[in-house]
Amino acid sequence: MTAAPLPVVTLDGPAGVGKTTLARRMAESLGIAYLDTGAMFRCLALRLGPGADTWEDERLQAACAAHGFSLEGNGAATRICCNGVPVRGEIRTEEVGMLAARLGQVPLVRAYLCEAQRRLAEQRPLVVEGRDMGTVVFPTARFKFFLDASPEVRALRRLRDLEARGQAADLAELTEQIRKRDAMDRNRPIAPLRAAPDAVVVDTSTLDIEGVLGTLLHIVSVHGGATLLHACGGVQ
Repeated sequence: MTAAPLPVVTLDGPAGVGKTTLARRMAESLGIAYLDTGAMFRCLALRLGPGADTWEDERLQAACAAHGFSLEGNGAATRICCNGVPVRGEIRTEEVGMLAARLGQVPLVRAYLCEAQRRLAEQRPLVVEGRDMGTVVFPTARFKFFLDASPEVRALRRLRDLEARGQAADLAELTEQIRKRDAMDRNRPIAPLRAAPDAVVVDTSTLDIEGVLGTLLHIVSVHGGATLLHACGGVQ
């Protein structure tokens, strides 16, 4: 008899909408691991460097195959590792984000990371966040959410995040970068950014993190998520 698939909660949405923070908090509340799929793209983009999206298939396939991903820890303390080394903050720059967006348009790269993400979900229950989790990677996930907010709101949040890290930034420039990133993600020919037909769409423009988190956890709880996750050993 084939074992039932482990439960997956998907959080999709555009850049800067707060998916990573919410995924961490949600995973912590549910007592399971979280997977930042954007970190996988960013890590690969940083390691391969500019221009990797133009490489010939054979070279790119070999480069992807040389990078394996794993998870350490649980809840908010979950860490994604590449070849056994934890992925760190150097992937979080705007430049790396744009490299990742270009690399993410290459079918070979998307296919490679899609399978890597599914393998990770075979090992434990997960909260996963990205741009096509509910539509492509985990289309049968029981709980699907799509988070959204205006580019202006997301740019302001990004500005505050950078300032909190001691990094200078320009709001107008950040807004333009986000608009360009949105256009790339929504118009790419493979797995464009969109809400799954069965996803719950949440506009976070006027909600703080606590408000959004409460909404998501309430929906999971109402639909029996706590019981399901506990049965799989997720809730501690």
